[in-house]
Amino acid sequence: MAITAKSVDELKKATASALTISGNDVKVLNWSLIRGEAADTLAWTVAFSPDAETRATGAWLIRVLAKQAGNGPASIHDVYMAKGKGALPTNFTVPAINIRQMAYDYARAIFRVAKKHQAGALICEIARSEMGYTAQPPMEYASSILAAALREDYPFPVFIQGDHFQINAKAFAKDAKAEIEGLKKMCVQSIDAGFYNIDIDSSTLVDLAKGTLDEQQALNYGKAIEISDFVRAHQPKGVTVSLGGEIGEVGSKNSTVEELEAFMNGYNKGLKPGQAGLSKLSVQTGTSHGGVVLPDGTLAKVKVDFDTLEKLSAESRAKFGMGGAVQHGASTLPTELFDRFPQTGTCEIHLATEFQNIMYEHPQFPAALKNEIYEWLKVNAANERKEGESDSQFLYKARKKAIGPFKAKLWGMPQAAKDAIIATLTEKVELLFRKLNVGGTGPAIKPFVPLPDVSLPAPAAAKAGGAEHFEGDD
Repeated sequence: MAITAKSVDELKKATASALTISGNDVKVLNWSLIRGEAADTLAWTVAFSPDAETRATGAWLIRVLAKQAGNGPASIHDVYMAKGKGALPTNFTVPAINIRQMAYDYARAIFRVAKKHQAGALICEIARSEMGYTAQPPMEYASSILAAALREDYPFPVFIQGDHFQINAKAFAKDAKAEIEGLKKMCVQSIDAGFYNIDIDSSTLVDLAKGTLDEQQALNYGKAIEISDFVRAHQPKGVTVSLGGEIGEVGSKNSTVEELEAFMNGYNKGLKPGQAGLSKLSVQTGTSHGGVVLPDGTLAKVKVDFDTLEKLSAESRAKFGMGGAVQHGASTLPTELFDRFPQTGTCEIHLATEFQNIMYEHPQFPAALKNEIYEWLKVNAANERKEGESDSQFLYKARKKAIGPFKAKLWGMPQAAKDAIIATLTEKVELLFRKLNVGGTGPAIKPFVPLPDVSLPAPAAAKAGGAEHFEGDD
């Protein structure tokens, strides 16, 4: 288990052989140590240190080191716009992977596979709701991802995405201003942490009872414009945050080309002159988040409307210059379907639940820990149980809610169990990368991904005492 520093001084001493700090500057003494024990210490410290200043210092060090290594956070906006203009092919689909659990270890495995296949078209993401129940605020999540890229010497910029930055329809109806202000606050925190890709989800406000498509989508695109304006005003100089919109709530009726046009026409009409708009649009084509769970705990078969997905992707590129359509709720689909996404020109595909399932359902996952989690859920998530649900249905849907409360135990599980789970994860990622055709995309997209030169001032605690160089340094 890695060191978790409890104070800034302890963190400096733990990393003293790898780096020195002088004001806002960090000098690397030993890159091998950075890509070893130091990365481990930094990631664990940001996730688990009881001291806020120590966590902030660890996050700052990770950002600075990632910038120096060339795998800092970046925006995928120009890649998608290049797809829309025909400057990049449409025959690869970017996997956007929601890493809910064991974030540092999972991300390390994903970057190992990506490095092996020179895959640069890859997004690590987390939804607004996931940040809550997995206990991973933006700074911590970004630190886990960037530390993992450092650890694996990943050679490309890293795309970190805020998935489903969603407007809660019930909260909006009760107090619209408070709900929007909460979402804006989350955007600022995320951008500051290095989330240069944000999916705005105001599709919860679509009103299908309205008479025309424009009326149905008006509140959706109106709030998407408001959030877009806010993000553009707060993005760092030299960064165009990649923004996505959404026209159909996942799990509801399938989207249509006419709905896409109604949303995009309204959205583009409301943009300020010269302002960058959306780079992609999420649609509904038959899937649901996590899949549909049957009473025995198995998943119902899902029929994806690939014809509609292809039409929506083509329309979004031809008429609006975006990268294409985005498919949500896809991780639990049959493996043989994944070839179809690049064939239909799908821009991006979101993958979450299956990666969680790999951990929970692995034969090496500690039985005692799983039983402890399930018993905890029966008490602490009982209000989420729907009438008539079997234990299997309830636990399958609710177990994501235990990831935050059990984060330390999941990160710290026996190494043999962790290694076995990561091996299975690696096989899954290898398969997906091959089917989504992202191998070799690192060099291909490099001309479209400038690494931002964002100023990263050190936290006051990190600068205390001036240059730090402890006895025993190399």
